[in-house]
Amino acid sequence: MRSDQIKKGIDAAPARSLLYATGQVKNIHDMNKPFIAICNSYIDIVPGHVHLRELADIAKEAIREAGGIPFEFNTIGVDDGIAMGHIGMRYSLPSRELIADSAETVINAHWFDGVFYIPNCDKITPGMILAAMRTNVPGIFCSGGPMKAGIDPRGHQITLSSMFEAVGTYKTGNMTKEDFEFMEQNACPTCGSCAGMFTANSMNCLLEILGLAMPGNGTILAVSEERRELVRQAAFKLMDLVEKQVKPRDIVTKEAIDDAFALDMAMGGSTNTVLHTLAIANEAEIDYDLRRVNEIAKRVPYLSKIAPSSAYSMHDVHEAGGVSAIIRELCDIEGAIHPDRPTVTGKTLRENVAEAKIHNEEVIHPKENPYSPVGGLSILYGNIAPEGSVIKVGGVDPSVQVFKGKAICFDSHDEAVAAIDNHIVQKGHVVVIRYEGPKGGPGMPEMLAPTSSIVGRGLGKDVALITDGRFSGATRGIAVGHISPEAAAGGPLGLVNDGDEIIIDLPNRTLNLQVSDEELAQRAQERPKFRSKVKKGWLARYTALVTSANTGGIMRVPDEEE
Repeated sequence: MRSDQIKKGIDAAPARSLLYATGQVKNIHDMNKPFIAICNSYIDIVPGHVHLRELADIAKEAIREAGGIPFEFNTIGVDDGIAMGHIGMRYSLPSRELIADSAETVINAHWFDGVFYIPNCDKITPGMILAAMRTNVPGIFCSGGPMKAGIDPRGHQITLSSMFEAVGTYKTGNMTKEDFEFMEQNACPTCGSCAGMFTANSMNCLLEILGLAMPGNGTILAVSEERRELVRQAAFKLMDLVEKQVKPRDIVTKEAIDDAFALDMAMGGSTNTVLHTLAIANEAEIDYDLRRVNEIAKRVPYLSKIAPSSAYSMHDVHEAGGVSAIIRELCDIEGAIHPDRPTVTGKTLRENVAEAKIHNEEVIHPKENPYSPVGGLSILYGNIAPEGSVIKVGGVDPSVQVFKGKAICFDSHDEAVAAIDNHIVQKGHVVVIRYEGPKGGPGMPEMLAPTSSIVGRGLGKDVALITDGRFSGATRGIAVGHISPEAAAGGPLGLVNDGDEIIIDLPNRTLNLQVSDEELAQRAQERPKFRSKVKKGWLARYTALVTSANTGGIMRVPDEEE
């Protein structure tokens, strides 16, 4: 066993003494059992994580029952909704790297034989997946699950994105104070990840098709007994994986990455999943071309439109058949996915979903009647985004196919929000927010406040927003993010001037500035070199090492020869 490094032989006697002191190892016989890490992310200020201590206890009990010795440790976590709109958002994406690094540190320092990962919210799930790929120790994921949907004053189902949009509606005088306060107190009624198809739930669903989690991981409610039973069953499966030495990289192949994007297309998932899935491919040492995403979109239909793109919540998806029902539909579309890949269940993806059925065709459309014959995400290229950009086409009003508008430029998120709130942004504008990428932000903050304000003011079809920053999974509207290379890395987004015409062409997947190459070259010569605003602390180190979004916003140590 891997853990023999710290528990076998004369030289390991001091380590054994310390292991006895933990109270987890009771006697010499326990030294012959697999040591299993519980990589938890319990934290009180994140509603998606407040219940994870209980789930860890269930996992530990099951691991002991199956003959292992569990040791729990915790990672940090950031709640993107609470961190939104201020300096806290600068720390959100970088926290993914801290989570991956800290999990790697504990797993490798203590030679665990297997790892039970308990993530849930936005950066915690991908951070733990990065650690799993990096350490390649047998592991399984069981997320905390989504919360129940909230209700508005008229009893309609709402999610957190409804609350963000309500801010814009209230500011324009189109909502009463009483209704606003009612929504505030009822949008998030339970623990769990936010109830729509936002980043957290997108990633937790992707774990199912990647093959790293059990069926139901993405949609079973956090507060349900079914979630607790899923934890138990996942713990038992982990012990099988340890015994058979099935490792994460045996499961996450290039085909699995393709299939993750396919599910994202079918469910209209968060644009952040593109960023995270590219980073996962990098950690798994898979050479993955971003252009593959558009090829996948052409053969994968959009089957399930979930909040914020509709009124349906993750619980509605679960009741309608869950992720398994969607995967089952994709299995029957030639070339859509690779259904004969292995998964942590010991079965193939196809076998996992063989009995799945759609129970509500309003929530999950059958393949014969999709929302769209193509997927819900697109990669746009053009002279503003030569290395790519991302748009959630499933969140754009279907009447908008090509948008032409005049640029109104801002070098920060805060400047843009102020301009929208002060009615400076008008119909026909393309709001350009730059120097907000991984390096420029730093931390590639989410642009949920400006997009929500645009939609909340009734401008969702009349104003576009493009940025080298990113979006919340709650974002909808004509919103293009992840523009690469980012402005801080010398990207052409930094060359756009107020009044320039910009064309966003969704059918042709292009994003272009109607300015000549000669004019852009002249502007490039006059542009001052980017200087980071952050000079110390973790974000300064992050800024020095992070790459643009088209590589997943990973941190890369410069080559010695560079």
